[in-house]
Amino acid sequence: MARNLLQDMVKVKTPQRLIKQKSTDDIEIFFDKNKEKEIVFNKINKNNKKSKYRFYFIAFISVVFLLFALSFLFSGAKITISPKIKEISINENLSAIKNLNTSGLSFDLVVVSGEEDKTIQGGEEKEVAVVARGTVILYNSFSSLSQTLDVDTRLEGSNGKIYKTSKKIKIPGMIKDKPGSIKVDIYASEVGEEYNSTPIDFKIFGFKGTEKYSKFYARSEGNIIGGFIGKTPVVSSLDKVNIVSELKVALEEKLLKKAMDQIPSGFILFKDAAVLEIDDKNISFTTNEDNMVSVNVKGTLYGFLFSEDKIIKKIAEGVIDEYDGGEVYIPNIRDLVFSLDNSKDIEFTDVKNISFNLKGIPKIIWKIDETKFISDILNKNKKDFNKILLQYSSIDSAELVIRPFWKSSFPEKSKSIELIVNYPK
Repeated sequence: MARNLLQDMVKVKTPQRLIKQKSTDDIEIFFDKNKEKEIVFNKINKNNKKSKYRFYFIAFISVVFLLFALSFLFSGAKITISPKIKEISINENLSAIKNLNTSGLSFDLVVVSGEEDKTIQGGEEKEVAVVARGTVILYNSFSSLSQTLDVDTRLEGSNGKIYKTSKKIKIPGMIKDKPGSIKVDIYASEVGEEYNSTPIDFKIFGFKGTEKYSKFYARSEGNIIGGFIGKTPVVSSLDKVNIVSELKVALEEKLLKKAMDQIPSGFILFKDAAVLEIDDKNISFTTNEDNMVSVNVKGTLYGFLFSEDKIIKKIAEGVIDEYDGGEVYIPNIRDLVFSLDNSKDIEFTDVKNISFNLKGIPKIIWKIDETKFISDILNKNKKDFNKILLQYSSIDSAELVIRPFWKSSFPEKSKSIELIVNYPK
């Protein structure tokens, strides 16, 4: 009979070799009966997991705390403002008074003199009679009051000849012990070479017999030249007109640049607010031995200066209905066209008031009082920002960013607020 293999299989019980003797949170102690000694097992895996979780938790809390602290360290507000801007076409008639010290519109004069000359080929010889010309400096040592002299005032030279002033002038008064002085061109009362002279002294002929005769005097600046009677190559009428016109343009450009260099900060000289005054008596033609003609043109440029702030405010008052007197500026103000009324009738040396017109399209930009604005928002609630903006008619729009994003109020210190005003370039 075949053997049943299953009947031969016997379950053998494995004898217990290790006997647990002690257990704590960190270790377990067993006794090995075969080797008759104790074996200690550390609970490493279990405790390591607990330690790892504890470390992660502490690290997370630390990072959160650090971020929270940094957010306060770098907290602040950034405000970007766009100012109010208006472009308005103007055609304004205005008036101004010289050296006015009140809030009204005033002007001052910048006065510069100069000359231009050019040598050209002479033409056909003709009989001519030319007066001598020169320049003198007149002095007032009589009083602190100014003295006006009309055009063609006679000056008696130390050479016994009579000369005349080329225009109306006003000699300034004395300042303490220093005489007032002014420069003016003169010409001989008669033609001829005998009026040509080296530098000489002068008295005012009309003051003879009065106290002023010895207190008003003049000295020529350089030689008095050009007096002539006889035949000489002349320049045709057309050539005279062309060369004089060319010299006038060159002289005006030179004197205007010179005037611009003298303008103090805060004042403006409009391009067309300068007038070049050239008298026919200050245009001379002198022929030399080589049949060449020297053409000389002398002139004086008078420029009307205005306070830039005052004239901008005057423009704003005239063209902006809702203007409240706030500070504005016009970056393109020098592009406005200036027209002086009755310029031909003005005596520039004695002008007291003027009327003029300004035309163009100024860009009027409101200025922001940044110090006051920052002061108004310090420590205010963020929800009040729009209410504060409504108090500033000079602001068109504004953008606000507060750090950290959860803060609901503005910083307490102005240094924590960054204010950017986007003024047009």
